Amino acid sequence: MVSLTSLLIPIVVSAVVVFLVSFVLHMLIPFHKNDIRKIPQEDEFLAMVRGLNLPKGDYAAPHADSPAAMKDPVFMEKRNNGPIVIMTTTPGGAPPMSAHLTKWFIYCVVVSIFAAYIASRTLAPGTEYVQVFRVVGTTAFMGYALALVQNWIWWMKDGGATFRSMIDGLAYALATAGVFGSMWPAA
Repeated sequence: MVSLTSLLIPIVVSAVVVFLVSFVLHMLIPFHKNDIRKIPQEDEFLAMVRGLNLPKGDYAAPHADSPAAMKDPVFMEKRNNGPIVIMTTTPGGAPPMSAHLTKWFIYCVVVSIFAAYIASRTLAPGTEYVQVFRVVGTTAFMGYALALVQNWIWWMKDGGATFRSMIDGLAYALATAGVFGSMWPAA
């Protein structure tokens, strides 16, 4: 068993590497270019939504407040006639990129901490690179990619966008595994 504190440097280094890999995947490669599409008649749509004065949050239409309400003929007709809308609203203005990037980096650290924890409990000092890579990579992939499928299943997120984000998660997991494999404590 390896102490978690002996893995602090690989935890931070892997988070930095994943942060940089995510920059390349999202800013330099047009891999996610079509993940979100433009709404036709955008100006009219925004004016209409702006007029509703919706607070920041997640919304669905049509919406049923309970399982019983999902059986209501009025709700069923709205749902069957479509469209079904699931959207998130936020206040206007430039996105707070520094806040988003800070949260993303913290998330990267958290995934690396969990990967380090599982590896530290299952692998001994001096474990071969490939074995460290396998355990850490699998754990990191679970943290970066598997939960994305829930949004595809329940929130009807685009399958292609979900799959591309899972490929991102695989890249992040491989980067994390590589860092831990190369920095694993010797026997």
